[in-house]
Amino acid sequence: MAAAFSDRLLLLLAGLAIDALLGDMPALFAAVPHPVALAGRAIAVLDRKLNRPERGERRRRTRGIITVIVLVAAASGIGWIVHLVCRGTLVGAAVEAFAVGVLLAQRSLDQHVASVATALRTGGLLAGRRAVSHIVGRDPRQLDASGVARAAIESLAENFSDGVVAPVFWYLLLGLPGLFAYKTANTLDSMIGHQSPRYRAFGWAAARLDDLVNFVPARLSGFLFAAAAAFAANGRPHRAVVIMLRDAKKHRSPNAGWPEAAMAGALGLALAGPRHYAEGVVNDPWLGDGRAQATPSDIGRALRLYRLAGLLLAGLVAGAWLAAHVTRLA
Repeated sequence: MAAAFSDRLLLLLAGLAIDALLGDMPALFAAVPHPVALAGRAIAVLDRKLNRPERGERRRRTRGIITVIVLVAAASGIGWIVHLVCRGTLVGAAVEAFAVGVLLAQRSLDQHVASVATALRTGGLLAGRRAVSHIVGRDPRQLDASGVARAAIESLAENFSDGVVAPVFWYLLLGLPGLFAYKTANTLDSMIGHQSPRYRAFGWAAARLDDLVNFVPARLSGFLFAAAAAFAANGRPHRAVVIMLRDAKKHRSPNAGWPEAAMAGALGLALAGPRHYAEGVVNDPWLGDGRAQATPSDIGRALRLYRLAGLLLAGLVAGAWLAAHVTRLA
């Protein structure tokens, strides 16, 4: 068991390196479908077949539960098969590390958020709205320039948990089956876990499962941001912890408030607050007691904190591998 965990740590480090070097690999996934895209197609098929508007909410909720069970179990099973095929060979280890790298989103998130800052600086508000529309669910037409900047920073904080820390956590805990199952659960939530009339019943199970699987990673993400603030220029590690513990519970999500509040405290900003979504206005309280008038420079500060947090995460994985390796040799 200890040897298997040590190997998993090493494969995770390789996966983190692959993601850092190659990112989304658009050329590859223009030729072959991305695993998350395949999961999305399966979700869309079941949505069309099972989530018919003429059915009552109780029947649609039951079918939503079945959809979640079937797809998450199938993803876990595929992960287990891939692991069995890859186990014990150098080529197999490379394939598993590549699969891990593909299912992490650290570099792509960095690029998407950086593009918002660039768009605001060079193209103004309309360009900023177009850029931020690729990474947030709210209506960008309702955002002013500071709203665009805040939305980008909030998305960066929340997706550090969803796209980086949570995949790392579930891979370390359960290997490829855990990673595949998590990515499917997260995709289910992003596609059907909404409060709109169409998905309120059918997406109920997807939303609840996503809350559950992100419970620990969200809190780890907040503390990683707080720790990273100790190494950032003008970072506020103490305020990050204080604001996180004080304000995280104010967020409508049980998880997103943790990294967002930590980011707000670390940067001296106020994040969240009232927002416009397709299903209506969400009158959330502010997280943090800093200024709400965020700028492209604040996006840059947030990105630097995000990169430091990513380095800390990789350092923790490397430290755990070294400790496990020394234990094996002793």
